[in-house]
Amino acid sequence: MAIRCLFSARKNLNCVGRLQLFLSNDCSAVIGLYSTAAKQWGTGDDCHGDDTTDDSSHAGTNVRLLEMRASKLEEQVRKLTEIYKRVLADSDNVRRRTQKFVQDAKMFGIQSFCRDLVEVADLLKQTTGNLQGEEVQRLAQVKDRLEGVFTKHGLEKMSPVGAKYDPYQHEIVCHTPAEGEEPGTVAVVKQDGYKLHGRTIRHAQVGIAVMTQEQD
Repeated sequence: MAIRCLFSARKNLNCVGRLQLFLSNDCSAVIGLYSTAAKQWGTGDDCHGDDTTDDSSHAGTNVRLLEMRASKLEEQVRKLTEIYKRVLADSDNVRRRTQKFVQDAKMFGIQSFCRDLVEVADLLKQTTGNLQGEEVQRLAQVKDRLEGVFTKHGLEKMSPVGAKYDPYQHEIVCHTPAEGEEPGTVAVVKQDGYKLHGRTIRHAQVGIAVMTQEQD
């Protein structure tokens, strides 16, 4: 009976030992699983942190690229604006020059024709001086009518007597003693000069007053 009890107790101790070993193994397994999970969790956190860092880095890179592109676009806009202003100024200059050319063409397009007409006026002036009576009156009427046409179209006869010599308007053909005139001024007109809208189309042939040795 005592041996049976001893054997039963030993058997129970073996069971208890096995139970302890099982529990010990299970605890180790649980602890291991917990440690693994913790490591995975920590690793997961670390990976998430890396993703956040990468996202921030990518965002910063994108912002810098956008800033660079914006800067390039602003530079292109500035250059295009300058080109546009230059082209606009050039076109405006061309427009003004074209308008001036057209205006001059309208005003001075009859310049050659006017040169021929002033020769007719010279002929009438010479003829009038050689006639008398009624014919003189008729030619005077023609002359007045012709001068009216000249005025209508901007053609005017110069009156240089007493004026300073101007090489752009006068052609010296002789010199005369300065009798009451200032030396260097126009004393006599040999052939009338004409202007078309202020532009000389025929120089006046004049005689200039000069000082003589007797006057000195």
